Amino acid sequence: MRVALFITCLNDALFPEAGKATVTLLERLGVTVDFPDAQTCCGQMHYNTGYRADAEPLARAFAAAFAGYEYVVAPSGSCAAMVRDVHPMIVPDVAVPPVYELSEFLTDVLGVQDVGAYFPHTVAYHPTCHSLRLLKVGDRPLRLLRAVAGLELARLPGEQECCGFGGTFSVKNPDVSTAMGADKVANAVRSGADYLVAADNSCLMHISGLAQRSGAPIRTIHLAEVLAATRGD
Repeated sequence: MRVALFITCLNDALFPEAGKATVTLLERLGVTVDFPDAQTCCGQMHYNTGYRADAEPLARAFAAAFAGYEYVVAPSGSCAAMVRDVHPMIVPDVAVPPVYELSEFLTDVLGVQDVGAYFPHTVAYHPTCHSLRLLKVGDRPLRLLRAVAGLELARLPGEQECCGFGGTFSVKNPDVSTAMGADKVANAVRSGADYLVAADNSCLMHISGLAQRSGAPIRTIHLAEVLAATRGD
């Protein structure tokens, strides 16, 4: 099977390890991964800020970059939701590529839950808003985490509450965003986990920044990095 990796802007610029982990994981499962060089921003920032006209050419460019692929995999529920939910509205005349968030692809397309991972730590899972409310990934990430050897899954209090990032929301409403993020950090610490896991590095960036500034004893890690880890790492 051959798939295309949609790395997303944030991962490409700030968190490349999530993309590398996604490739490592998929190749371990026998998948051939392509990286279309023409890919760029999906337009989410523009659209969410009210600049629909600027998002439209980005949506068209996205469709062109990933044309012909049966599966496009993204380590981001947020960007996957943008393509699946919004692109058909802003470019209705364009065939939108079939984008899957990583946990969806693993469980629904490959039909696997045990990916051969080993991560001997206690983790709590934060279901990010787009993956939870738009993609409706449900318990797919939890099923994958429960199958990881050595991993202990802790319950995250208030797990379905937003972390407060919300992209430009954190810029326009910094006080509210910070307060919401502080609550999420406190709940992560209360869970007793060593790591807080999520499928969006945008949310993890926000949570990690607040945790580091407050000295909270919690680390953040992307779901792909957990699933890509093995005993030899």
